[in-house]
Amino acid sequence: MFFAGSIFFSECASAQTTTIVNPILTGFYPDPSVVQVGTDYYLVNSTFSYFPGIPVFHSKDLKNWKQIGNVIDRPSQMDFMGEKLTRGLFAPAISFHNGTYYVTCTDIDHDGNFIVTSKNPAGPWSDPVRVPQVRGIDPSLFFDEDDKAYIIYNSDPPERKSLYPGHRTIRIYEIDPATLKVIGEEKQLVNGGVDLSKKPVWIEAPHIMKRNGWYYLYAAEGGTSVNHTEVVFRSKSVWGPFVPYENNPILTQRGLPDDRKDPITSAGHAQFVDGPDGKTYAIFLAVRPYEGNFYNTGRETFIAPVEWKNDWPIINPDSKEVKYEYAVNYKEVKQKDALPQAGNFAYTLTFEKTLDPALLFMRTIDKNSFSLSQKSGLTMKLKPETIMEMGNPSFIGKRQQHLFCTTEVELDFSPKSEKEKAGLTIFQDESHFYFLSKSVENGKPMIQLYRSVADKKDMELLAQMPVTDVSKPVKLRITAEGDSYSFYFSKGSSWQLLKDKVDAKFLSTQVAGGFIGCLFGMYATSSGEATTNFASFKYLKYSGNDPMFPKVSK
Repeated sequence: MFFAGSIFFSECASAQTTTIVNPILTGFYPDPSVVQVGTDYYLVNSTFSYFPGIPVFHSKDLKNWKQIGNVIDRPSQMDFMGEKLTRGLFAPAISFHNGTYYVTCTDIDHDGNFIVTSKNPAGPWSDPVRVPQVRGIDPSLFFDEDDKAYIIYNSDPPERKSLYPGHRTIRIYEIDPATLKVIGEEKQLVNGGVDLSKKPVWIEAPHIMKRNGWYYLYAAEGGTSVNHTEVVFRSKSVWGPFVPYENNPILTQRGLPDDRKDPITSAGHAQFVDGPDGKTYAIFLAVRPYEGNFYNTGRETFIAPVEWKNDWPIINPDSKEVKYEYAVNYKEVKQKDALPQAGNFAYTLTFEKTLDPALLFMRTIDKNSFSLSQKSGLTMKLKPETIMEMGNPSFIGKRQQHLFCTTEVELDFSPKSEKEKAGLTIFQDESHFYFLSKSVENGKPMIQLYRSVADKKDMELLAQMPVTDVSKPVKLRITAEGDSYSFYFSKGSSWQLLKDKVDAKFLSTQVAGGFIGCLFGMYATSSGEATTNFASFKYLKYSGNDPMFPKVSK
């Protein structure tokens, strides 16, 4: 359940003109893929080793998105135990054909490339079917007008011999959409990228579409950071040869001034879709750094218009810079009971009956480790596992969706030993996090702030203050202000600062590496020891106030 407040949206005077706000999905929603089915749109993203995996969003207008389920929502389908959180599921792609939805994806360390299907995009989805002949990452399906199907993917260089680091190819198989087995021989469509002589790197995330008799193969190039681009090729046959567009790339933020206001960077990994107005749009990933290449919100989902020139697609044709707003000439369709996803917003999650589908566990779900009730909210058992390890600790996280934001919980917890800790963490990965916790020291209840020790399964104490009553609930708050976090606690109505302006760059992708964004996590641990103790979280409040959007009240 949630209560939304001060949700930002913009609509011009005409009922047929709507302003779409970027990102359309704020926070850690990378590698978007979208499909149109009638008047409905469905979008999926990567989740790596978080569980449930691959969120499914629904929209009627490409602006307002509501999460309706998750593709990997049963441990029997897949779990990620023993895997680092930045591994797991890479780059899903969603498609639809003859009444069936398909999602292709890569489990990078174990199952390789697989396909799941469903008659309903909200689920349940089938168990994964492996496609072992497809070697590589980022598979997607293309259904031709003759009902033949093809799987396109990033793969090894010719003869598995790299000419340079990052040398990859795009390859294709025909595939049977009923049995999900490949047909015939694999064929290479692209070697290296647009121009092999320039040593292009990481050609990936390929899609094929057909328009006006042309087959368009478009893909990301340059890697998923500041050199990210989108490039396009075309052919009269699905098997090629594919000729690159002479004015590639068709999308990039590379080469723009570093000092531009509220920069958007790293744009690429796009997919085309027709809007309600019949015009083409691109859904893609990009990031919003607070300085240089420092960002904690992960790679986000953006949209931009596409213009066709001489039968070539140009993304964002009127501006080099991706914009925060685009006006479109069709009516907005809001989603009932949807959490806000774009602009600045505030809401409160309560835990009476169900968990919001956007909340994430580490690697799998242990339904015996938590319970929900109107009286106590979310009650989590303290587990011996910690967030520094690669298991399934008592952790439930919500994405950091803004550079400037506040997250607050009310915690009811009576620690019985110094090993027992519960509270709120701002978490990037196993060795990059801060943990605002309630515990005891020398028998006295304390509010403590810990920082992980990079590349070690350890934490260091940054600050602590005593609280008078171990059994009384306490409120915990973390505020993010771009390059810093501040930590507060409250025993009543007033807030006390525990530690101000702690380094946020420590939790950035630039420092931590990997592909994931930060989460605010409710977390309870007994630090390696067995216990029967538990901690309860009454609510989670979140509000974001980024400077590029109109402000909202907290």
